Amino acid sequence: MADSTEQTGSGQSVPAKMRDKHVAIVKLIETFCRTHLNDEYLGTCRRLAGVLARKRPSPIVNGTAAAWACGIVRTIGWVNFLDESTQKLHVKMTDVDQAFGVSSGTGQGRSKAVRDLLKIRAFDPDWTLPSRMADNPMVWLIQLTNGMIVDARYMRREIQEEAFQRGMIPFIPSKTKYDDESEA
Repeated sequence: MADSTEQTGSGQSVPAKMRDKHVAIVKLIETFCRTHLNDEYLGTCRRLAGVLARKRPSPIVNGTAAAWACGIVRTIGWVNFLDESTQKLHVKMTDVDQAFGVSSGTGQGRSKAVRDLLKIRAFDPDWTLPSRMADNPMVWLIQLTNGMIVDARYMRREIQEEAFQRGMIPFIPSKTKYDDESEA
């Protein structure tokens, strides 16, 4: 009996019946990201495409590769505020739609479908770009034993180290101006 999954060029395991559609989506994403974004967006979008291809049943079965590629880029862009003009790297979502050759309604619809299916929310730590992780407030919220929720970036180093060891925060923040203020 043949293996029901195959490795893709991105190293992700995808069910064999989804492979062609997944490859088509990823190729479109790669072209867009190399032209308009960067490798960080590319890697995160590829990962999301793989998650959707492995979902049972996979939503990418229906619709065009361009619509799904657009929805994926829009979703990662939405989490990371890609359309915010104050960001160094920014692209309007309507420009994303145009680049993939889909209507704004289709782009928005696919992005909403992805967000709803995977319960992706604004500032979602699972889909935040690595370079934006330090500035994502959702990553740093931890619950203390007394039930109080705090931002770990403003806690003593010992608490940060314990939170990191428990997998509650992604890394121990470097010393900030807040360390100096707390010592005064």
